[in-house]
Amino acid sequence: MKVLVAVKRVIDYSVKVRLKRDGSGVDFSGVKMSLNPFDEIAVEEAVRLKEKGVASEVIVVSIGEKACQESLRTALALGADRAIHVETPLETQPLGVAKTLKKLIERENPQLVILGKQAIDDDCNQTGQMLAALLKWPQGTFVSKLDVGKEKLQVVREVDGGLETLEMPLPAVITTDLRLNEPRYATLPNIMKAKQKPLEEISAESLGVDLTPHLVTLSVEEPPKRKAGIKIESINVLLEKLQKEAKVL
Repeated sequence: MKVLVAVKRVIDYSVKVRLKRDGSGVDFSGVKMSLNPFDEIAVEEAVRLKEKGVASEVIVVSIGEKACQESLRTALALGADRAIHVETPLETQPLGVAKTLKKLIERENPQLVILGKQAIDDDCNQTGQMLAALLKWPQGTFVSKLDVGKEKLQVVREVDGGLETLEMPLPAVITTDLRLNEPRYATLPNIMKAKQKPLEEISAESLGVDLTPHLVTLSVEEPPKRKAGIKIESINVLLEKLQKEAKVL
């Protein structure tokens, strides 16, 4: 069984994001970048499937500028077998990514596709669902537990009401939640080995995909600062303020 995992290079979760002075977007200059945390969980799950003998090969894919290869090498160091980089200078958006992944899936013919449920930079949470729709494959989103058989898989997904268990045939698309696993650290020997693993570079044009963004960012603003709170001397004062100022009583 082949498993294909899509990964994205994002600003590291520990970095405080800065905006450009003109408010046109996020300032990426001199900022630490890393593998999207949800995608790291997706890679870990695919590698675990290979270690169990369920998967025969783990392929990682990233779409974007040349620097995306850093994230692909990280995924290879975590245990993936080979990588594919679809290079484009354009901003990647969910629909374009889903269409690109569809072309690669038709070429590679994996039986399982694993994605992080969302990227922490845009929080769109759309690519996995769009990809499943384009492929007409069953999907399991926000997966916190995964059991893969020869012809079907069972997932436990986190929903507003608790947990939902689904069973679906293969091939399928799943997106990972935080509680699916705890990703391993890449060891130095594996980091060195990752440099020798195959990394294929292709262009979006060669796949016949137009990645021109359909959404345009007009402006970006920081959230307003919260007003300072006040101390209440007694319950009577609190009730008075709730009644007169908040108008909730």
